[in-house]
Amino acid sequence: MADQQIPGYALGDEHVPEAPIEMAEFERLKRSVMFSDEDEEYLRQAGDVLEPQIDEILDLWYGFVGDHDFLLEYFADAETGEPIEEYLDRVRARFGQWIRDTCDTPYDEAWLNYQFEIGRRHHRSAKNETDDVDSVELIHQRYLIAFIYPITATIRDFLETGDHDRETVENMYHAWFKAVTLQVAIWTSPYAGDDW
Repeated sequence: MADQQIPGYALGDEHVPEAPIEMAEFERLKRSVMFSDEDEEYLRQAGDVLEPQIDEILDLWYGFVGDHDFLLEYFADAETGEPIEEYLDRVRARFGQWIRDTCDTPYDEAWLNYQFEIGRRHHRSAKNETDDVDSVELIHQRYLIAFIYPITATIRDFLETGDHDRETVENMYHAWFKAVTLQVAIWTSPYAGDDW
């Protein structure tokens, strides 16, 4: 069920379209990134460590985007080029929930469908609709893929703040890396059309 406190958050919502991938294929995709039940357990542990730091994580990620005009333009008014603050705020709230969902939500059919929906919201097929804004029509696929690295590399320092031993931190970090890669593989599917 979607969290009604977060505008546009729709995990579990019946109106979210079905992903164009069967669960059996999703399982193969998980295996292709070496994602296992053990990784889900490490992600739950990671979630406990990351939860109290979500605002700090988002400050870091938003700072990174804000430091690069070519990234910030994806959240800017299509005519003026000025960042749309309400749009950035709404996306930030969903981004925080995305951290929680990455760590604590079962990777089931509802999760898969919502990942596809997230992909649509980056693609011209649905970008700007959720927040009813007049921004650029899509986020280029290359930046979805490129963002795997900063979203992964920066999480390690946050994971190290917990009381876990080095091996557990490493396992949480790799589980996060696999989960992000898995999600981006799904997010990019609208860009591929029928070739997906």
